Amino acid sequence: MATDHFRDHSVTIRWQSHIVLIMRNVLLLLAAALAGSLTLFAFAPYRLYWLMPLTLAALLTLAQYRPQRAFWLGYVWGLAAYTTNFHWIYNSLHDIAGLPAWIALPLVFLLPAYLALYPGLVLWLTMRWLQQPWQRCLLLFPALWVLGEWLRSWVMTGFPWAAVGYSQITESPLAGYTAVGGIHLVSYLVALLAGALTMLHGSSKLLRAGVLLGVILLLGGGQWLKAVNWTQPLGEPVQVALAQGNIPQQLKWSPENLEMSLRVYYQMVATTKADMMILPETALPLFLDDLPSGYLTMLTDAARRSNMELVTGVPRRQDGLSYLNAAVALTTPGQPYYAKDHLVPFGEFIPLPSVIGWIYQFMQMPMSGFSRGGPNQSPLVLAKQRVAFNVCYEDSFGEELIGPAARATMLANISNLAWFGKSTAMSQHLQLSQARALENGRYMLRATNNGMTAIIQPNGEVAAIAAPFTRQVLQGAVQGRQGLTPYMRYGNYPLLLLLIVLLLPLTAMWAVQHSSRWQ
Repeated sequence: MATDHFRDHSVTIRWQSHIVLIMRNVLLLLAAALAGSLTLFAFAPYRLYWLMPLTLAALLTLAQYRPQRAFWLGYVWGLAAYTTNFHWIYNSLHDIAGLPAWIALPLVFLLPAYLALYPGLVLWLTMRWLQQPWQRCLLLFPALWVLGEWLRSWVMTGFPWAAVGYSQITESPLAGYTAVGGIHLVSYLVALLAGALTMLHGSSKLLRAGVLLGVILLLGGGQWLKAVNWTQPLGEPVQVALAQGNIPQQLKWSPENLEMSLRVYYQMVATTKADMMILPETALPLFLDDLPSGYLTMLTDAARRSNMELVTGVPRRQDGLSYLNAAVALTTPGQPYYAKDHLVPFGEFIPLPSVIGWIYQFMQMPMSGFSRGGPNQSPLVLAKQRVAFNVCYEDSFGEELIGPAARATMLANISNLAWFGKSTAMSQHLQLSQARALENGRYMLRATNNGMTAIIQPNGEVAAIAAPFTRQVLQGAVQGRQGLTPYMRYGNYPLLLLLIVLLLPLTAMWAVQHSSRWQ
């Protein structure tokens, strides 16, 4: 009887231990999810940039406490972070495209579920690779984190939105490093700062003092770099006008509302006086050669009466077989154009149409089969300026804009953000454009359908902005710039070289530490 009682008591203790362990793991995962969800407030429109290194430090601390759960901690952090930041996918799929909720809701989690693999793998490798906390936090974690972000910026056409570096644009001292090494360098420094914060707990006084000194130098250097002018003014200032038509997406492509759309933009052009005017992406919701007879003549004549160069976003046929998402210079002889090259999967082209094409029967997505315009297209010459255009989310791919920006005196982005409704997507997209202005040391002109239409200075600051969901023409004076920032000269290569220099010795250290297992 005593033996049976002892056995039952042992089973009870084991079950209690299992329950306690499960509860600890659940609490850890909830803590990781909370830290990930807080990243929403680090980005625009909230711009609490100091939150980002804190959330990463919290994640790294949790992994240090429970290294055998590192992958799942990183994955849950990423799932929460990317779901909260990209919740507007539901607006696009359900509210605008009309996809039934039972299909739209699971698809909202599809992109975050994929993107979360990167922080999960980064954290797993960080905990498996090396044993010393300072090596993990100060050397390995920052290198692996930015490597993961760099990979997700081009794997499967890439999606670099919500890279942690964007949270620092433009309020943080770390924004000063953007022109030096691009947004990925800023992401690396955010992860390095997170590792430094992690090291402040439980380290020796000497190590803490060294870490604090390094943090001060890092932030101070960034603040100093923010005052550096990497490019120089060129020529006389020009007056620009950026149209914001504020036409709801549900009406934009409706044949019954075509006349209204065309009238809105004609009136804007006819009543505006500037050197250059830009209309947003697909402002004219017909193919260029399908517009009503005489409309283009009316539009260009109205612009020429004011000696104003005019560019509009409009779909354009190519060779009669394909079509392009283009920005066309209507008042320039020959009507030169820029055509979007980096297309949005599922929105502008259908990947694996034989597998997922059936979903589109439930959606209202006109023109979802655009063709690519080609890389490194020439800037458009407007009002004696060379303007490098990009369309919509192309401005989230910094390295792709270097070539055109180097030949240009200013940048321009045309977008139709009505797809995202009243969400944070518009503010996040503005932050991407601010990073591109910083990287290239040039003005960025943003003409959007419903917000955030803005004039962004070469230092990334917003000089003027139109109130969202209003119909107006934003005007201001801008000046061309010449010269190259360090990032324009070298791109991401110095950062990738730094990662190699860091990771190769760490790999050798890992091999030495584990050599006894191979013997």
